[in-house]
Amino acid sequence: MSDKSTVFIFIDDDIKPIAELATPVSFELDTRKLTDGDHLLKIVSKDPTGKEGIRKIPFVVRNGPAITIEGIKENAVVDGVLPLMINAYGKGDQKSFLIEGSETPQSIPYWVWIAIIGFVGWALFYLVRYISIAQ
Repeated sequence: MSDKSTVFIFIDDDIKPIAELATPVSFELDTRKLTDGDHLLKIVSKDPTGKEGIRKIPFVVRNGPAITIEGIKENAVVDGVLPLMINAYGKGDQKSFLIEGSETPQSIPYWVWIAIIGFVGWALFYLVRYISIAQ
C-alpha cells in the first residue's frame, strides 16, 4: 500500500477523470480543449486509508475572440432604436500578439466635452478681458 494520496481531476460533470495522479503533483490544464464559458474543476483526493476529499473550483474560459460592445450595458432597460458599436478580436497565440483590430474604438466621454467647453470658455473670457484692456 502506498503512503501517498492520489488525486483525480475532473472537468465539469464528466464521470471519467482527465488525470489520476499521485501527490505531490504539478499539472497543466489545457483550456484550449474547452469551450468558452463557465466550467467547474473538481479535484477528488483519496488518502492511503481510503478517505476522500473534494474541492470544486468554478472558472471561466475565454479562449475565443474577445467581444466588446458600446451602447448598452448588462441588464439595461432600453426602448427605441439603440446604436451599438461591436468589436471582436482574437489574442493571437502566446508567441505573437495581433495588433490589428485589438483596440476597440469608443465614443468620447462626456467629461472630455465638459473639459473642452470649460477651457474654451475660460480662454474666451481672458481674450475679451485682454481686448478690453488694450483699447
